Amino acid sequence: MDWHEPVLVIYVALLALLSLNGLHRLWMIWEWRSQKSPDHPADVDEWPMVTVQLPIFNERYVIERLAKAVSRLDYPRDKLHVQVLDDSIDDTTEIAKGVVDELHEQGLDIVYIHRTDRTGFKAGALDEGMEVAKGEFVAVFDADFVPQPDFLRRTIPVLLQDGIGLVQTRWGHINAQDSWLTRAQSTLLDGHFVIEQGSRYLSGRWFNFNGTAGVWRREAIEAGGGWQHDTLTEDLDLSYRAQLAGWRFVYLPEVVAPAELPPTMTAFKSQQHRWAKGSVQTAKKLLGTIWRSNHPLRLKLEATGHLCANFSYPLVVVLSLLLPWAVVARLQGGEEVGILLAADLVLFTTAMVPFILFYAAAIMGARSPQPGRRLAQLPGVLALGVGLAISQSRAVFEGMFGKVGVFVRTPKYGGAAGALVYRAARNGLVGLEALMAMYLLGACAYVIWAGDYLSLPFLLLFAGGYAIVAGYSLRE
Repeated sequence: MDWHEPVLVIYVALLALLSLNGLHRLWMIWEWRSQKSPDHPADVDEWPMVTVQLPIFNERYVIERLAKAVSRLDYPRDKLHVQVLDDSIDDTTEIAKGVVDELHEQGLDIVYIHRTDRTGFKAGALDEGMEVAKGEFVAVFDADFVPQPDFLRRTIPVLLQDGIGLVQTRWGHINAQDSWLTRAQSTLLDGHFVIEQGSRYLSGRWFNFNGTAGVWRREAIEAGGGWQHDTLTEDLDLSYRAQLAGWRFVYLPEVVAPAELPPTMTAFKSQQHRWAKGSVQTAKKLLGTIWRSNHPLRLKLEATGHLCANFSYPLVVVLSLLLPWAVVARLQGGEEVGILLAADLVLFTTAMVPFILFYAAAIMGARSPQPGRRLAQLPGVLALGVGLAISQSRAVFEGMFGKVGVFVRTPKYGGAAGALVYRAARNGLVGLEALMAMYLLGACAYVIWAGDYLSLPFLLLFAGGYAIVAGYSLRE
């Protein structure tokens, strides 16, 4: 046996594992399309007290916009309590104090809480705010969000139903049209908020609070063990703990909370790295508890798929390394290789096509402007997902074997020239991404020379993804 068959066996095995992820996406589309959204109450006899928490850290460009948007919430003033939870170490503190004083003078019950010790990061700030929160319900908005005036009036009636611990709404995108990168991000996020969250909720599976643009019942937070900071995704962690305790969540995709997308590749990679690392940490922390619980098997399986989704990234990296050699094996191999290649074609289709259908469904489901243009950009969106594989693989291994780490904020610019002051943290992997791009571009040149044009689109997808991520990162 020469080297061709072992390479193809490993390659096909990787595709088989990745095709499970693709089949899972098809299941999500099916559930999302086949399930009917339940009716929810739209009004109440007496509005309850609500605390709105605004956790911020160095947000000079967006804190005023956020606080004033919250001040415009159409909710009884005697039932609205706002907390600005500021961990900032720059002039955001003065800006935040100023806007809090201004809104307080206008009659809003708003307080400013500043911590000099960032213990627990965002989770620590939320937990400290809970100690003095007045509301039996708690809404959370990150600094880059601009909640619409009717946000509480559309969410609180749903949350008042028995057993409901959280109402999560869909993220909108303030700056989606600013660049190719923000348009691609909007598609990736719509995949999560339209299809993933929608399918899990409609099929009765567990889903997660997204850290912002949601409203909690205080009792559910306490039943889940409160805000904890032993992972970088305190929102995901508390979501599963609260649902394990028996609380039900409701997802309202028709309520959209606009937010800012990271305008730079380094900021986007930093955000994705934190989410991936935190989800792996949450899997380590809770999967054993989930499987030992009395909850149905269907909930446990979907929770496992959700929390372990990022483990696909190391597989993509290995697949990227093997892809050129699989092409060479196809060209040089014998009859036995042909059998493996037949499986290769089926599995590659099963691994890739569902993602195209998934994001196409998300684009149409989001009902955003210019759907045709967004559909035409889908190959680039898929390439971006591939290009993140090295950075995300590092996040997976850090989540499995490293310390909790520091909560690295995603810079928000609010349309200002904030990039001059707030820089995203770099993870030092640009050189590897560039090398992978050159490696795969070399394979593209080889298949053109060999006349194997059938392999070219797949190689270009992978090569283009790494080139895009490395190129944008180096330019910044």
